Amino acid sequence: MPVITHIEDLRVLAKKRVPRMFYDYADSGSWTESTYLANESDFQRIKLRQRVAVNMENRSTATKMIGIDVAMPVAIAPTGLTGMQHADGEILAARAAKRFGIPFTLSTMSICSIEDVSQGTGGHPFWFQLYVMKDRGFIERLIDRAKAANCSALVLTLDLQILGQRHKDLKNGLSAPPKLTLSTIANLMTKPRWGLGMLGTKRRGFGNIVGHVSGIENMGSLSEWTAKQFDTALNWGDVEWIKKRWGGKLILKGIQDVEDAKLAVGSGADALIVSNHGGRQLDGAESSIRALPPIADAVGRQIEVHMDGGIRSGQDVLKARALGARGTYIGRAFLYGLGAMGEAGVDKVLQIIHNELDLTMAFCGHTKIDTVDQGILLPGTY
Repeated sequence: MPVITHIEDLRVLAKKRVPRMFYDYADSGSWTESTYLANESDFQRIKLRQRVAVNMENRSTATKMIGIDVAMPVAIAPTGLTGMQHADGEILAARAAKRFGIPFTLSTMSICSIEDVSQGTGGHPFWFQLYVMKDRGFIERLIDRAKAANCSALVLTLDLQILGQRHKDLKNGLSAPPKLTLSTIANLMTKPRWGLGMLGTKRRGFGNIVGHVSGIENMGSLSEWTAKQFDTALNWGDVEWIKKRWGGKLILKGIQDVEDAKLAVGSGADALIVSNHGGRQLDGAESSIRALPPIADAVGRQIEVHMDGGIRSGQDVLKARALGARGTYIGRAFLYGLGAMGEAGVDKVLQIIHNELDLTMAFCGHTKIDTVDQGILLPGTY
């Protein structure tokens, strides 16, 4: 086993161990991938101010996200098909998040169901991400299931009414479970660890949907259903309806523009996530870290501002915090850990990010994450 020191080590290992179609699903963006790549590279342009001779004792990265105590301002982002990176992936990642003391967010398009994750974590509260479908009865039942599972926040994704084109998914013939073509079988034969895990679980389809929607009993009908069901008519009136139906903490995901951020404030949501869906929707959009400061400046006193996109280190978390994000989300970073080493890999990701966050915060002259502001950044680099 190689020595794992940063997230890139886990990405390299995941690429070796996860079937190509599922690794590519996680590690790609839409069209030219310019926004996907900018999400990560724009963090590197932001420079930190090193401070010295500061008492570095009694450091703490603990804070709150939407009033919930967190060990660091990081949550696990909702990612579709997580259970295809590693068998029972959503359950394993939720357990790791629970141990570390940060939120785990389950995607509507997960492999393990809401009930699977609740049972797998002993009823521990987690967050649930909702896609808006035309079938409002299904949405109502999903919300009720999330309530029954003791979910402590609903994350409503607004930037996927239609699906951005991701070339790799089309070329790989992405499906869950994978369709057994000659090229797929040849690739799966090189991933024995993954295959053994999948043979040991019954969770290989979209657990929140199959069996919960009339007429959806197999993957063929499911793909047809989702293509027809994502709601292109989604509007702020729907947000109001969902907030009322849910009745709990509501986070709006997919805000990239100040005008939309102001509308999010008006909706009465508890938080918004500055996000371009990991560069998987509008290619050519601004990176999340560049979109963050004007949004935080405009609405940060009226609504809690979070962000996702491109976070691969604790330094990235600290930079986002300095630019106004009260919380951040990791998607690909935890998927790399999960694909590489299962539950232990997610543990490793959280340890790496926390260690980098803690040490960098200290080098910048702070011992408490809640005191970090733009003063830690070199002027002219953000």
